[in-house]
Amino acid sequence: MNNMKFYKTPVIAALVFWFAAFSAGYAQDTKAKALLDQVSAKVKSYDNMFIDFKYGLSNDAAGINQETRGDVTLDGDKYKLNLMGTMQMYDGKKLYTIVPEDEEITISTQDPGDDDAITPSKMLTFFNKGYSYKWDIEQNVSGRKIQYIKLTPIDSNSELKSALLGVDVQTKHIYRLIMTQKNGSKITITVNSFKTDQPLPGNLFVFDESKYGDYYINRLD
Repeated sequence: MNNMKFYKTPVIAALVFWFAAFSAGYAQDTKAKALLDQVSAKVKSYDNMFIDFKYGLSNDAAGINQETRGDVTLDGDKYKLNLMGTMQMYDGKKLYTIVPEDEEITISTQDPGDDDAITPSKMLTFFNKGYSYKWDIEQNVSGRKIQYIKLTPIDSNSELKSALLGVDVQTKHIYRLIMTQKNGSKITITVNSFKTDQPLPGNLFVFDESKYGDYYINRLD
């Protein structure tokens, strides 16, 4: 995952889908739409969010079965993501990708209006069209009622076959996303903890170059 581009990795695409899919359009199920509208309204009411999550990737044919954890903090357009040994931070103007294993940092300009860039700041609006959805299975997880909504891409050329978005019916928070790709891979993201409106350090999204004296800095801006 070294030198990853935020909008071109399956991991990040899955993460963004996990947050954003409930805004998908082309509703074909009014009951599903009502629940997803409640989820969307709940998330939009928060000033900031911190999500700790478990990420899993499996593909039986390829013998792949991996699990890792990550976390992301969001405050408006700004975000800080830690995943698979890489940290990405967007301060509202610049995107910093820091890879400690390679002692390398990439600094680039990210245009919030770029339709091709999938970022956490877009996670409530990116998937606002292109999916049909319907009411699916219900699960009981340690006493929590988790209702799943099935999303299917309208574009037949999509690499995604379908996705199941699990919503905690009581809190209206997303609990789990299961994405099934056409190549047989399955990506599962499960929320470990979800905190909102936390006091954030003033320098949380500030890049301090002095902390990385031995790193190679690749400036693309």
